[in-house]
Amino acid sequence: MWALHNLDGLVGLGVAVVVGLLDIFSNNLSSSVTSGSILLVLASLVYASLAERKRRTVDMRRALTETRLAISDTAMVRSLTGPDVEEALRRARADTKRWWFRGGTGTYLRAVTLPECVREAQRTRRPLEVRVNIIDPSDVAACRTYAHFRRTHADPRDIGTEREWTEDRARKEACATVLAACWYRQWTNEMEIDVFLSSVVSSLRFDLSDSCLVITQDDPRRVSLRVDRGRALYDYYVTELRLSCDQARRLDLRAPDQLSQEPTVSEVQQFFRSVDLPLPMSWSDADVREIVDKALHPENPYP
Repeated sequence: MWALHNLDGLVGLGVAVVVGLLDIFSNNLSSSVTSGSILLVLASLVYASLAERKRRTVDMRRALTETRLAISDTAMVRSLTGPDVEEALRRARADTKRWWFRGGTGTYLRAVTLPECVREAQRTRRPLEVRVNIIDPSDVAACRTYAHFRRTHADPRDIGTEREWTEDRARKEACATVLAACWYRQWTNEMEIDVFLSSVVSSLRFDLSDSCLVITQDDPRRVSLRVDRGRALYDYYVTELRLSCDQARRLDLRAPDQLSQEPTVSEVQQFFRSVDLPLPMSWSDADVREIVDKALHPENPYP
């Protein structure tokens, strides 16, 4: 292998050795032969130099390509902070035909993502597939765990106010997301939406569109992440989110009766019974109206 890579130099060396030996041991070697041999050796050296330069150029190009790939891999995940998070989510909503969400109770999903995605789908008359995977409001232990997690990272000033995360609030927020999803499904022809209820509490929120995946936390002060489509990590999370839905309880949203524009207390109670998710008997009519308000008139939790 070494001889093949250095064949040009070996040819020049061989010619020089042969001519040198003939010149030493033979008196009949003419000056023209010697001069021609010298030129041949010089030509071989020039060729060898050019070949070496070409090999170096190829090596440099290969090294440059590998460097570019390495830089590309380091940019597979991009950090987001402050207003960059909202901008990334806004761009993700544009021109997407798919939105998969995995998180806690879906407060931001109700307030911003669903209305904006529906508005864009109606404007462009584009079909929209939505998957919502949140905690199961009927799983008291999961709701208690999620509420404890939110309190751990909440503003101390929220304690004792309606903003404090309790088990009861976690259940109502999750129920509101279920109601909102079904309401949008019934009143939006462009949308096909499925709701999955999980007993596993996630500390992260995943919003996946056709263009990217945005990973956030409930604390907006923490760093969020964006993974663009086409990266290996994007495909990994597509599989992960699909698997998490397979392990959750899927609600049958085909059975419920049509919800009105402003569902009444009795309509909401009947709706949750029809999807096998009856509301707690201890909840009053005021609690049910609170769920309706959270579902259809939500406030952005991160304005």
